[in-house]
Amino acid sequence: MATYKPVVVQAFPKLGERITKDTAYWRGYKTPVQIKEFGAINKIDFSPVPPYNYAVTASSRIHIYGRYSQEPIKTFSRFKDAAYCATYRDDGNLLVAGSEEGSIHLFDVSGRAPLRQFDGHAKPVHVVGFLSDKYRVFSGGDDYSSNLWDIASATEIASYSEHTDYVRCGCASKVNADVFITGSYDHTVKLFDARTKSSVMTIEHGQPVESVLLFPSGGLLVSAGGRYVKVWDVLKGGQLLVSLKNHHKTVTCLCLNSSGQRLLSGSLDRHVKIYSTTSYKVVHSFNYATSILSLALSPEDETIVVGMTNGVLSVKHKKPEERKEQSQKKRQPAYRTYVKGRTYMPKQEDFCVSKPVKRVLRKYDKLLKSFQSSKALDAVLEPPIRLYTPEVTVAVMQELHRRGTLRSALAGRDEKQINLLLTFVARRVIEPRFTPVLVTVADMITDIYQPVVGQSAIVDRQFLRLQEAIGKEIDYQEELLEVLGMMDTLFATFTEKRATYLEENKSNGLTETIETNTNN
Repeated sequence: MATYKPVVVQAFPKLGERITKDTAYWRGYKTPVQIKEFGAINKIDFSPVPPYNYAVTASSRIHIYGRYSQEPIKTFSRFKDAAYCATYRDDGNLLVAGSEEGSIHLFDVSGRAPLRQFDGHAKPVHVVGFLSDKYRVFSGGDDYSSNLWDIASATEIASYSEHTDYVRCGCASKVNADVFITGSYDHTVKLFDARTKSSVMTIEHGQPVESVLLFPSGGLLVSAGGRYVKVWDVLKGGQLLVSLKNHHKTVTCLCLNSSGQRLLSGSLDRHVKIYSTTSYKVVHSFNYATSILSLALSPEDETIVVGMTNGVLSVKHKKPEERKEQSQKKRQPAYRTYVKGRTYMPKQEDFCVSKPVKRVLRKYDKLLKSFQSSKALDAVLEPPIRLYTPEVTVAVMQELHRRGTLRSALAGRDEKQINLLLTFVARRVIEPRFTPVLVTVADMITDIYQPVVGQSAIVDRQFLRLQEAIGKEIDYQEELLEVLGMMDTLFATFTEKRATYLEENKSNGLTETIETNTNN
C-alpha cells in the first residue's frame, strides 16, 4: 500500500514590513520602564544641561528624576492643590510651575522652598515658561489672560486678555527674547511681543489648542488640537504649510528631537507618531497602554518619557551601540560550514545508511488519511486556521474536490456550520489566490442548500452577503477591463503615429535620392 502524502499547501509571498532607517533607529530603544505617579501626568520637561534630569508634574507634586533612576531624587510639594507645567530654565538652575489656586511658583533646583511666588491670575494657571533672556516668566490661565512677570522684582510686567477661553499651552522663542506664544481653547494661537500692548499675530487652528511648539529657528510654528497637527510659517504671517491628521483622537502633546528633523506627537488614542520635518510623513509610531497626556525627549535623544492619564510614567532608554571588536569575536561560522556535504553524491562502492524520517501529520491530514472528509473540513474551519492561515483551509477544499468528496463534505450541515462556511467564502472569494477554488465551493453550497433558502434568517443573510461580494467584484473587473481597453487604444495610437513618422522619413529619403540621380 502506498504511503499517504500530506496535503500540499501552496505558499504565497508575504508582504513584509518595510524596514527603513527610521524604523531601525526608533526600535533601538529598550523595553520601557514604568513608574507609578500619584495622578495624571500633565507635563514632563528635561533639564537642558547634563546630567539631563527631568521634572514630572502630577497631582500636587513635582518629582525630579535622574535619567536612569526609578525613584525621584527630589520632590517639590509646596502646593495646596494640583500643580501644572513645571518647566526648566535654559541654565537648568530654576524651575517654574503653575497651580490650581492661580499662583505661580519659582523654585531653585538645589532647594525646596519657592524662591518667588507670582499672584495675579484669578483662576488656575496651566501654562508657564521662561523667556529666552532668563529673567522673565510668561503664564496663561483659565481666566483667559496671558501675563508676563519679572523674576527679580516678582511683579507683573504686562497682562494680555485677548483669548476668549482657557489658555492651556504656550512656548517662548529661543531667537527673540521678547516673543512668546499661547494657545487657547478658543481655537486660536496668539503670538505676543513684550514690547507691544497687544498680540502681533493670531492664527486660527480650528480646534481647541492643546499644545504649541516653535522650531529652534523661530520660523515655523506647530499647533495641536483635536485630531490635527498643523504647521504654520510665522515669517509669512502665519501661513498654513501642512495639516496632519494621523491620530484617531485628540492630540495632547508635541516634541522635537535634538536635531529638529523629527516631530513627535502624543494623543489620547494611545499612540506616539513620529514625523519627518522635511516630508511631514509618519516614519514610525509607538503604542502605549492608555491615553497619553505628556511627552518629552532628552536633549541627546537617549531617553523618551511618556506620561499617561492613569499616572504611569513610561521611560525608554536608547540601547548602547555594540563595539565592532566584540561583534568580530562573536562571529558565527560561515554558511558553507552548515551546508558542507549536502551536495555529496555517493559513489558506487559507498554503503549508504538511510535514517527513516518520521512525519508528524496534522489533524486534517490524519482525518483525510482515514477518509473522514467532513471532519477534515471541520478541522480547517476552526478559528486559528480559518482566520490566520486561510491558505490551509483552501488547500484542503481543493484536495477534497480532487478526490470528488467535496460535495459530501459540504452536505448535511446545520445552520451554524452553514453560516461559518458562507462567512469564510464571502470574505475570501474576492482574493485572486483563492478565487478558482472558492467559486467552485460557492456553487456547490448554493446547489446543495437552495431548497432550504428562506427557512433561516442567518443563512439568508450570508447568501446575500456572498451575492453582494461577488457583484462588487464583477463590477470592479468590468471597470478594470474598460480601463485596459482605453490603454490598448492609446498604445495602438502611439504605435501608428510612430510607424507613420518612419514611413515619411523613408519616402523623403527616396525622393531625395531620385532627385539627385536626375540632376546627375
